[in-house]
Amino acid sequence: MRDKSIKESRRQQLHQIIFEADTPTGKLFDILLLIFIMLSVLTVMIDSVPNIHKTMPNVLVNLEWFFTIIFTIEYFLRIYTVSKPFKNYIFSFYGVIDLLAILPSYLSIIIAGSQYLMVIRIFRMIRVFRILKLGRFIGATELLKASFIASRHKIAVFLEVVLAVVFLMGSLMYLIEGPESGFTSIPRGIYWAIVTLTTVGYGDIAPVTVLGQFVASLVMILGYAIIAVPTGIITVEMQKAEAKRQQLNTQVCSNCYLDNHDDDAKFCRRCGSEL
Repeated sequence: MRDKSIKESRRQQLHQIIFEADTPTGKLFDILLLIFIMLSVLTVMIDSVPNIHKTMPNVLVNLEWFFTIIFTIEYFLRIYTVSKPFKNYIFSFYGVIDLLAILPSYLSIIIAGSQYLMVIRIFRMIRVFRILKLGRFIGATELLKASFIASRHKIAVFLEVVLAVVFLMGSLMYLIEGPESGFTSIPRGIYWAIVTLTTVGYGDIAPVTVLGQFVASLVMILGYAIIAVPTGIITVEMQKAEAKRQQLNTQVCSNCYLDNHDDDAKFCRRCGSEL
């Protein structure tokens, strides 16, 4: 019984170090982790340069495997310290990112070149907001997330309208300009409409007729209005969410893995476990 209690105590201590940034050891662990993430991504980037790859291939490969082993150990430690790991960590956002960060190295054994997918590790840098306990950034992240969720239906309707405009304008330009001007098909016309509407303007296809240029001008003007719409939608939702925002800390419930509790919280707001 005592051994079980000691084991559980060690598990709790590991959980606090690995998942939280409120203690000196927890912050040190996560800062070291960030350094390893940056160095591993830098290694992959350098390895993609042909001259450097030819000069010291073994060194870079060894470094890549060193970081992969470190991240693999860390991944399984996270699983070990969480109760109900499949529910609370493995299939969570961070859990999926952590798994994707180590898979490319093992896949490279079977599929050549897949190790370059390790650049996905850069997404693990998202933890910097929690690690450095930048409260205002944690709140800002939650604010942005809540704003996107609240405005998802409006944005979906907006995208439907944009798609309708793109299909209409692309088809219209195919009829007006035809293959002679490079509009060889309706999909080609739709491609032109997307490029023009988003104000990218590659210039690989351009209307030559007066009517085509007139329609193109309308699409360009419409593009500026379309860019402003989602910005306005999200801004309104951000203002609404700002009024409800609370100061949050980095404590993570060891029972249900819920984070972002209030600064003065003593118990988890989901399961009631002591923090």
